[in-house]
Amino acid sequence: MSSRFERTDSHVVFEGAIFDVHEGTFRHEDGEEVTRQWVEHPGAVGVVAHDDTHVWLVRQPREATGDADLLELPAGKLDEEGETPLECGRRELAEEIGKAADHWEHLTTYYSSAGFTNEECHVFLATGLRDAPGHAVEGERIDVEAHPLAELDATIAGCRDAKTLIGLLLLRDRLRATR
Repeated sequence: MSSRFERTDSHVVFEGAIFDVHEGTFRHEDGEEVTRQWVEHPGAVGVVAHDDTHVWLVRQPREATGDADLLELPAGKLDEEGETPLECGRRELAEEIGKAADHWEHLTTYYSSAGFTNEECHVFLATGLRDAPGHAVEGERIDVEAHPLAELDATIAGCRDAKTLIGLLLLRDRLRATR
């Protein structure tokens, strides 16, 4: 069952540093009108970076979840004017783990939680890693960790972040297909 709709009204109810909250009215093709609120977000990028031996991840406090050391892919928000998802991934890889990659491949793009936000997360695979100067972002508390690919299942089992789970599961599928 597919239903088409059009937005007939929209306004900002909260404007924040990371996202805005909108409220709007939508008319469905059967004439019913509904009011919805949603988080407007510029999007994000996650990078599955591996060197054939290790996958590179970060741990950082995520105050919104109450988790003091959430395990995540190197990632970031599309917050630079005109920056593409790939350019954002390259920037974040250097900023967060001090690496650059010779080979980049788009793995997937998904909505982080389509019930309340339009945020899309773009996940890239980065290989051919080498050291690269990064510019640490003030206020970020990031610990870089190299997890052995041989222990990928255990790393996945210890992960609770959606983009990281998606990226690592896609990596595991890819690695199994090449064996």
